[in-house]
Amino acid sequence: MLLSLRIITPLFVLLAGMQAEFLTNNCKLISGSDSERNALNLLEPLTNQNFTAERPGEGYLYIFQVCGDAGGMKDAGLVQQEKKDGKLVRIGNYNQTRAIRGSDWVLLFYEGGDKYDSHCSLEPRRAMIMISCSTSAKNAFSVVLEDNQKEQDCYYLFELDSNAVCPVIPSKLSAGSIILIIVFCCLAVYLTGGFLYQRLVVGAKGVEQFPNYAFWSEIGNLSADGCNFVCRSRGNREEAPTYRGVATEPLGEEQEERDDHLLPM
Repeated sequence: MLLSLRIITPLFVLLAGMQAEFLTNNCKLISGSDSERNALNLLEPLTNQNFTAERPGEGYLYIFQVCGDAGGMKDAGLVQQEKKDGKLVRIGNYNQTRAIRGSDWVLLFYEGGDKYDSHCSLEPRRAMIMISCSTSAKNAFSVVLEDNQKEQDCYYLFELDSNAVCPVIPSKLSAGSIILIIVFCCLAVYLTGGFLYQRLVVGAKGVEQFPNYAFWSEIGNLSADGCNFVCRSRGNREEAPTYRGVATEPLGEEQEERDDHLLPM
């Protein structure tokens, strides 16, 4: 049993590492630029999914995959399927891909499809898929048009609304706001936990349920004393009189003048 676990564990790790690779790497870029590769990497959440759409009045079903075999056709990123007999027509290959990225959209090109039968100078078909930002959870795929009334550069145009290409909105909270939120959360936990402990464990009643009541009461008294000393102590001082030459001490008794020696004997 232990030996089998030692064998299975490395295999599991290897498979997990292979799964972690970008499936968009299956797309082969015509130019191979880094900007186009970065645009493709944004579409990773859309891989391994079949997107289907049809136009009213047409007998065709369009199947699209991001860097995968659409309709099970090898190397085909987008195919057209006839509803009557299920015949598949290759519109574009994901091994001939181009990608352009905008602020909230990605334009994907699949080229090298099956050639036209009688128009567009018999050139290969190609598809353009406009993938736009949408906050809706549902990915909406639709057919816009097939532009084939010209001699060359014909194309199929599709739209896909998805939140995969939406830009990341940066947080508007400042560092001070985050610190205040953390402080208030810690204070709420302290008050709630302390109140429950005092009431349920200690059995306190009334204001004694407040956590560390004696400590906070002492802090309040000291704060009040300090405020009284700073703000109110000046009113208790006696001010000296402002009249010049007048002493504040009480005057002593005047010595009685004795003139008895002036009387005749």
